[in-house]
Formats: sequence, structure tokens, C-alpha cells
Amino acid sequence: MESSTRRQATRQKLYEAAVTLIAEQGFSATTVDEIAERAGVAKGTVYYNFASKSVLFEELLRHGVGLLTASLREASEKTAASGGSKIDALDAMIRAGLVFIDRYPAFTQLYVAELWRTNRAWQSTLAVVRQEAVAVVEDVLRDAVEGGELSEEIDIPLTAAALVGMVLVAALDWQAFQPERSLDDVHAALSRLLQGRVTGGR
Repeated sequence: MESSTRRQATRQKLYEAAVTLIAEQGFSATTVDEIAERAGVAKGTVYYNFASKSVLFEELLRHGVGLLTASLREASEKTAASGGSKIDALDAMIRAGLVFIDRYPAFTQLYVAELWRTNRAWQSTLAVVRQEAVAVVEDVLRDAVEGGELSEEIDIPLTAAALVGMVLVAALDWQAFQPERSLDDVHAALSRLLQGRVTGGR
């Protein structure tokens, strides 16, 4: 019987192989044979871990967005523990999002591309995991409104979605078109937007 740690490691290899291949050539064009070869495992190992290529991809999305959600939550909790404000927590979450995207660029591209497709088997899974990530931001926004840091007029679900979207798209744009910029530069620009410091004057 394969140990759970070993199985976890095998799955991690399969996720990494699948994500790079699918980002390079698309889901339909990627075969299970290629995923196995890229991961350095036998084809049977893929099917032992995942019933099909679709299931592998669905689990990959769940796994990747789960990592993102955990890093957003951790950023928020660390800020709270050090006595920071809710705006500080949102700022730390923006940075955590950028760090995640910088570390997993192929996954982020895939995730953003899949979000807008409507005919996929994993659409409902994607909606669930997206909501889990956005909910972490919603919670902090809600606390910020209750604590008087933000106006009661803000629409929490739309604002949370806008913040997550801003980080995703700005980071992909940074990697594709402005790779010479540092993570600090991108974070500083988004931080100014968050804190409403883009208008002139005071």
C-alpha cells in the first residue's frame, strides 16, 4: 500500500507536469501519456491517482486555488496577530497573491483562462474554489466596514471580486509585458489603488 506522503508527492509531480503542459498546449491537446512522461511516472500511476484527465485537472484547480486561499488567509491572520488594521491585512493579502502568482505563473494563467469558459466539466468546482478564495477577502472587508475603516456603502462581494481580479490580471500583465518590474513595484502600485492614493491632491 502506497504511503499517503508518497502519494501526495506523486500527485504533486502530476499536478506540476499537467499544469505546465496544459499551459503550453491547451487541455484538449495534452494527453495522459505526456503528463506521465513529464512527471517521470508510468501511465498507470496517473490512472491510479485520478480516474481521468478531467478529474486530474479538476483536482489540480482545487489544489492550486486551495494553496492561494491558504496564503491569503495566512497573510490576513499574520497582520491581525501583529496588530495591523484591516486595510493592512488587505494590503498583505495583495502581496501574498502576487507572491503566489510569481511562484505558480502557469497555474495562474490556466485558472484565469478557465474562469471564463462555460462548457467545462469542472465549472461547478471552479465556482466553489473561486468563492472560497474571494470569501477570505470578503471577511476582511466585512470586518473593515464593521470597524469603521471602510464606508458602509461598499458592495462587499463586488469589491472582493474586484480586488482579487485586480491582483490576478495585474500580475499576469506584469509577467507577460513588464517582466523587468519587481514584485515590490507591482505591490506598491496596487497598494496605492487599495488605499485610494491615486487621485491628485490630498
